[in-house]
Amino acid sequence: MATIYQVSELAGVSLSTVSRVLNDNDYVSKKTKKKVLEAMQQLGYQPSSIARSLASSRTSSVGVLVSELDGPFFGQMMSAIEQQLRAAGKHVIITAGHSDEDKEKNGFEFLISRNCDAIIAHVEIVSDEYLIELSKGKIPIYLMSRYVEEIKDNCISLDNVLGGYLATKTMINKGHKNIAYIAGPQFKVDASDRLVGHKKALAEYNIAFDESLFYIGDFKETGGNDGLKHFIENKAQFSAIVCANDEMASGAMKFAREHGFNLPKDLAIMGYDNVIFTNYLYPTLTTIDNPVPEMGRMAANLVLKDIYKHSGITINRVFQPTLVLRDSTPDIN
Repeated sequence: MATIYQVSELAGVSLSTVSRVLNDNDYVSKKTKKKVLEAMQQLGYQPSSIARSLASSRTSSVGVLVSELDGPFFGQMMSAIEQQLRAAGKHVIITAGHSDEDKEKNGFEFLISRNCDAIIAHVEIVSDEYLIELSKGKIPIYLMSRYVEEIKDNCISLDNVLGGYLATKTMINKGHKNIAYIAGPQFKVDASDRLVGHKKALAEYNIAFDESLFYIGDFKETGGNDGLKHFIENKAQFSAIVCANDEMASGAMKFAREHGFNLPKDLAIMGYDNVIFTNYLYPTLTTIDNPVPEMGRMAANLVLKDIYKHSGITINRVFQPTLVLRDSTPDIN
């Protein structure tokens, strides 16, 4: 059986050059690549994933640590990352942190133990200091939907303050002044940033933030259900409700219909994320587009550029949310 060393000798190139050819590195000239491929063919050499790893000190695998494995948000994220890396001949190893500090740390430790070439992480509980220290290790860490100044070049993030602002400003421009708000868990940076944006829009239009129109949900359908139930039971006065994600918005819509609301006539509802089901709810849900698939592909591209030295890749590290207007937020007559 031919070996990589024999390919190197026959082609008259170094082992590192053979490695670059095996890993489809852009920095190998066409002439050199042709010599190596011809030597491989002449020797009948069939490179295995193990050989590629030995040749390059790479495993061609990227770890992906996400908060959850279920739900449309994380499904889109994982799918986009995997597809982009698979197209480049790389594989992903996925684990979940479940928004728990110990589980997030265990997830990192597991992926590091698997000798991944890099780790793409969507984590919510571990501190910035932990992530900064972890980034000093041998395996590069890239963050999804999170910004840490000290490692900003390895972050792909969304301006959630702007997103929260756009959501509430839209309701105000539709004629609403009594706007209920169902926030996500405030230990999550994206949820707290969206609340900052909500308050910013209220202040811009001289509308006081009303604690009686504020509820902290769980980013799941139950949060929207329980939030709307809370407002009704406390006899809060509101004509619109802004939810910090689409799952809570769908829960609020379901509860509203079950309790006699004519949607959207009696209650305007806004979501956030623009996950796939928003266009199939009734009424279709106005929401803030969180470009998760694009961000996932960008995180994968950042790994391909930094770790695997792919050329011709342009990186966008900060994404801007946009408004998606649908039927759930009509103008007040």
